[in-house]
Amino acid sequence: MLEQETEELKARGFKEAATGATGAKIDPAAELPPPDETLAEAEATGQAPAGGQTEIDQLKAERDQLLDRLARMQAEFENARKRAEREKAEFRDHVTGSVVEQFLPVLDNFELALKSTGSVEQLRSGVSLIMKQMEEILQKLQVSAIPAVGETFDPRVHEALGSVERDDVPDQHVAEEIRRGYKIRERLLRPALVRVAHNAKQKSE
Repeated sequence: MLEQETEELKARGFKEAATGATGAKIDPAAELPPPDETLAEAEATGQAPAGGQTEIDQLKAERDQLLDRLARMQAEFENARKRAEREKAEFRDHVTGSVVEQFLPVLDNFELALKSTGSVEQLRSGVSLIMKQMEEILQKLQVSAIPAVGETFDPRVHEALGSVERDDVPDQHVAEEIRRGYKIRERLLRPALVRVAHNAKQKSE
């Protein structure tokens, strides 16, 4: 009798454990998926917002802004370079024009001299006046001739074409000027082409 009651209590306990406190049937074999896997499936199917997608879109927008800014900066730099070149060319033309304008009267006088029917002496006098006119213009432009004959030979401003035997000129001094040299202020435009004296008498002394 006692063994029969014990078996009935065991059977009743197994039944209650299977149905639960509310009486609903519970399947102990069923397992719930992990929360992370559920969220990933929802994002993949578009049923839930992707948290990383917003950050990617933001980075793409920032990249596009930087590329646009870079393109604008390159365009501005190119425009500035072209403007600087244009201004440089305009300034060069202005300076050249102002210099050439001063020499136009000299050119006019040369043309008049070529048309002249005067004597050789008159032509020589006219050319001398033109030379004087040119020298005045050069002085206004701060251009001056380099001293040569009688000066100590200076390779910085003189270019030696050769040497000549002279006992009336100190040794290593300029004896002849073949082509005049010029400088603008302190900058050399071209050296004077000269012949240098070789004074053997001075050396022997």
